[in-house]
This record gives sequence, C-alpha cells and structure tokens, in this order.
Amino acid sequence: MNARAKATAAEAPTPRRRDAGESKQRLLDAARALFAERGYDRTTVREIGRRADVDPTMIARYFGGKSALYLESVRPDGTPARVEPLDMTSSAEMTRLVDRVRQTAAAPTMSAAIRPHQDAELQEAAMAVLQRLIVEPSTRAAASAGLESAQLRAEMAAAAAAGVVLSRKSGAFPELTAADSDVVGELLAKLCASLLSP
Repeated sequence: MNARAKATAAEAPTPRRRDAGESKQRLLDAARALFAERGYDRTTVREIGRRADVDPTMIARYFGGKSALYLESVRPDGTPARVEPLDMTSSAEMTRLVDRVRQTAAAPTMSAAIRPHQDAELQEAAMAVLQRLIVEPSTRAAASAGLESAQLRAEMAAAAAAGVVLSRKSGAFPELTAADSDVVGELLAKLCASLLSP
C-alpha cells in the first residue's frame, strides 16, 4: 500500500457501531413515526430502516418481521409486553385489561386480530398473541374443570372480552364507555367465568 492509499484509509471515517439495544430502539422509534404518518400498509421495512439509519434486515432479527414490529410499536412507551397468560375469570386482571386498552390510542392487538384487513401476516401475528395469552390457557382451564367444548368456550370468552373492550374504546355504548373500569372488569370477569367455570 502506497503512502497516498494509507493516508486515504486513515482519513476514511470508521463506521459507527451501535449496540443492539440502540439499533432496536431506533427501529422502534422510526416504525412508530412511519406507522403514524402512513399507516401499516403503506410503510415498508426499507423506509423504517432508512429512517432509523439501521439495516432493515435487523427488523427480522430483533422483532421477527414487520407485523411483530407493528404490534410492538403500538404499545405505550415503557409498557412491557405481556408474557403471562390472562386469567379471564379474575376481576383484577380484567380491570387491568380494560384500563390498558383505555389508555392506548387503540386496542391494536385485539383490533388487528379480529377485524378484517388486507394484511394476513399482521392478523396472524395478532391472533398468535391472543391464542397464546388468552385462548390456549382458557381452553386448558375449561378442560381441567371438565367442561365440554372447552375450545369453543375459550374462544367465546375471548370474543366477548374483545367486544367489550373495543366497544368501550370506540364509545359505541355510552354507559359502557362511562362506567368505572373496576365495574367493567368485575362484570367482564363474571361473564367470562360463566363460560369457563363449572
């Protein structure tokens, strides 16, 4: 290598290395902004990567894909992803669900799972979350209690809960919208218990 090549190599900026946490957060911030500006369907992973100044292939690595990134991006800042199954017969847990949905801009996971839309990948990802956290544990509980049609009962309880929280969020029913979260949570738990308990 001649002196000129060495000088040019020495002057070239070294690429800035980011840690994984920083890159993941930059992707999440860019996704939130772009989804808000353009919506899910009109936002590409390349645009997210460009805005974040991160290789867009990292979306698959950190989040599993665009749909999972979307579901992560619509949670309120600092709200941890739920990993424990939801006990639909617990007044306290149903009240927390009602409160959490009321505090977010939408009920994105439930909404993405149950409303028809063009993106099958997003709907499948949202349904997988609801299946893992609500339907599967509720099915096991109903089966353990010796109830017939355990899966159907669990799906009906999940549908009832989704209907209540989404209707409350939309303001479709004034009394439901105005009711105290504790009251809604308690009544919703009783409704679900009527399906999931002997």
